[in-house]
Amino acid sequence: MATAEFGKAVRRRRDQISPDAAGLPATGARRAPGLRREELALLAGISADYVTRLEQGRASNPSPQVVEALARALRLSPEERVHLYRLAGLVVPEAGTVPTAIPPAVQRMLDRLIGIPVAVFDASWTLLQANSFCRALLGDPMDWEGNARNRVWRHFVSPGAFGRYAPQDLEALETALVSDLRAAEVRYPADRRLRQLILDLRAQSPRFAALWESGTVTGYDITVKTVDHPTAGEITLDCAVLTVAGCDLRIMIDTAEPGSPDAERLALLAAKGGGMTAEDADLRPSRV
Repeated sequence: MATAEFGKAVRRRRDQISPDAAGLPATGARRAPGLRREELALLAGISADYVTRLEQGRASNPSPQVVEALARALRLSPEERVHLYRLAGLVVPEAGTVPTAIPPAVQRMLDRLIGIPVAVFDASWTLLQANSFCRALLGDPMDWEGNARNRVWRHFVSPGAFGRYAPQDLEALETALVSDLRAAEVRYPADRRLRQLILDLRAQSPRFAALWESGTVTGYDITVKTVDHPTAGEITLDCAVLTVAGCDLRIMIDTAEPGSPDAERLALLAAKGGGMTAEDADLRPSRV
């Protein structure tokens, strides 16, 4: 469990790093030279409220993904990163495990995709971050822990579905998800978290177990999903998955046909909060 020292360490480093050093423009008068909470939230992909609660010691048990995101946003050295993990009460990821770092070049690209829902996953399909538009579309997972942050788990086991698919698209998606986990297990044999996730999925989902035993290997194609939003109504979206070579990330992007009623509903969500800046709305992660 994270102690008060974890929050103090985050606050101390936030006060020390300038916007320019963090890759942000220093605009307007500033009362302090360091990053604002909203700026750290934007860089790390978590809500400004969660940053506040962490710094004040009112939030405990930050996930490894959150700690990694903070370490990246705060530009910590390898030694400082290890120290932050230990303050959070977490084991530092070993070599040969699923990478969770998002390179700065990739992060800059993600920060510019503010007009569409975007979520980022590691090779095990555990959520790393999602932009505010994705959060407006699919909900807020700030309290999710363990397997609940994993897209494969939420699809096959958890009742928190993130969309409806036509039968042919559903079969293709499920086969691709299982194939991806099988490939990740081969690439990262030292990752105990991934190994346990697969064991849990096989035990809890007969459908996953059957696909796993089939040994089918396939890739991703663009699928069509329908989201039942509580205020915007039914929205049908094209869902594309981009794989980032080198860092083994999966970037999920949802778009609607321009000029369609779905695009209009998506634009309505953007106006209500999905396309806001970090100063106007909490950003990432999001339910996916």
